[in-house]
Amino acid sequence: MNESESLQDDPLMDSWAKVVVPWNIEFKPIGISSVMGGLNSIFHLSAEHLKGIEDHLLSLNEQDRYLRFGYHAKEEHILNYVQGLDAKRDRLLGIFDDDHRLVAFAHLSLTRPDEFAPCAEFGVSVDPSLRGQGVGSRLFKYACLLARNSGIRMLFIHALSENTAMINIAKRHGATLERHGSETECYVKLPLGDFNSLMIQWSSQYLNQTNLNLKEQTQRFWSFLHDVQSERQRV
Repeated sequence: MNESESLQDDPLMDSWAKVVVPWNIEFKPIGISSVMGGLNSIFHLSAEHLKGIEDHLLSLNEQDRYLRFGYHAKEEHILNYVQGLDAKRDRLLGIFDDDHRLVAFAHLSLTRPDEFAPCAEFGVSVDPSLRGQGVGSRLFKYACLLARNSGIRMLFIHALSENTAMINIAKRHGATLERHGSETECYVKLPLGDFNSLMIQWSSQYLNQTNLNLKEQTQRFWSFLHDVQSERQRV
């Protein structure tokens, strides 16, 4: 057993210490620009964004819902799915347009520590206006970063075999594919998190969330002014 493996098994080491110590792990460095992107930043969503997630998923057409969920999801299915999201346990990621409308949503579902091996499942949906721009790939890459820093060693995607966009994203990131008729399982083995991956997460999350908070405050301010103006006109 090498040093990094012994550190993982040490119950006295907390999660952040585990990923900082093993400097001998070899990995390909991740550039911050590859996960932050240029025009569209990736934001961590909270419970207050569930309505936006719901609106985004409901805006998808029947075929897009089918590819995202693996079945013909009706409105009640989507409502139940959104109600079951846990922003504290899992990682909910989103991209907004200039009108602060959620146009891409990714769900990194983390298994509980007492359930099997440390693994996570990834699912994503992108508005038609953003497709073909690498948005899904950026969300997947960032989800891999978060999974690594959470102690996850394997990320998997359960997709329909006809969902070529999702399967191609997995292929580009070195996934192992297993096809079972109409469905395909994609597995990506993740290296341990390290100082580099932690710093990228912290810096990108801080900068992006600050930007999101400013946008939300500005939106509330203009909404307030609009209400005041409407009230004045009414009087």
